[in-house]
Amino acid sequence: MWTKANRCRYERRGLRYPSDLSDGEWFLLKPLIPLARHGGRKRSADVREVVNGLLYVLETGCPWRHLPKDFPPKSTVHGYFALWSWDGTLDRIHDALYVALREHEGREASPTAAIIDSQSAKSTAKGGLASILSASTQARRQRASSATC
Repeated sequence: MWTKANRCRYERRGLRYPSDLSDGEWFLLKPLIPLARHGGRKRSADVREVVNGLLYVLETGCPWRHLPKDFPPKSTVHGYFALWSWDGTLDRIHDALYVALREHEGREASPTAAIIDSQSAKSTAKGGLASILSASTQARRQRASSATC
C-alpha cells in the first residue's frame, strides 16, 4: 500500500537513472558481490557503477554499445556480466534476494507448491524414439539391400 513512508522509501528522484541502486539496495547487494582476486592488478572499476550499468542495460533493453558514458566502459560492464554469469554470482544474488523477500513477507524461504498447466509442461516431441511403439509401426523395406550392381 502506498503510504507516505513507502513513497519516501521507494523514491528514485535523487538517483541519476531510475535503474540505479539506492544506498539501501546497495547495502543488501554488496556482500553478495565476490571480492577481487588475489594477485594481479587491483580492481579499478567501481563495482557499484558496474552493477548500475548492468541494471541500466537490463531495464532499458539497449545494446551494450549504447550504454551512457557516465557508466564504466561497455567492455568492463559486459565483462563483469559474463564473469558473474559464468561463476554463478548472478544466480546466488537472485536466490539470496528471493529468499530474503519471501522471509520478509512472512512466507517460507522456498515455495512448497507449484502449478503446472498444459502450456508449461510440454510432452515429448512428435516422432521421438520414446513416443513410437515398436509394435504399432510396420517394418520398412530397406532399399539399399535390394539394389543390383
